[in-house]
Amino acid sequence: MTAHSSKDPLHGITLEQLLNKLVEHYGWSGLAERIRINCFSSDPSIKSSLKFLRRTPWARKQVEDLYISTVSDNPWHRGRD
Repeated sequence: MTAHSSKDPLHGITLEQLLNKLVEHYGWSGLAERIRINCFSSDPSIKSSLKFLRRTPWARKQVEDLYISTVSDNPWHRGRD
């Protein structure tokens, strides 16, 4: 069998996984510097951030774009997740 390969860089990655990787890589303060939304700067948590991002398409897009650029800049992340 051949594995399905999607051209979507977010294929198979949940929003929670994506956010956890960004927090691990940048920390909450680093995320707040890159994406100016209160859920990253004021008492941040995964749960509250997920709730906000799921309801706010423009913020979710910014987070997804940051994840894609972070992964594409780091060859150690390619093919892993």
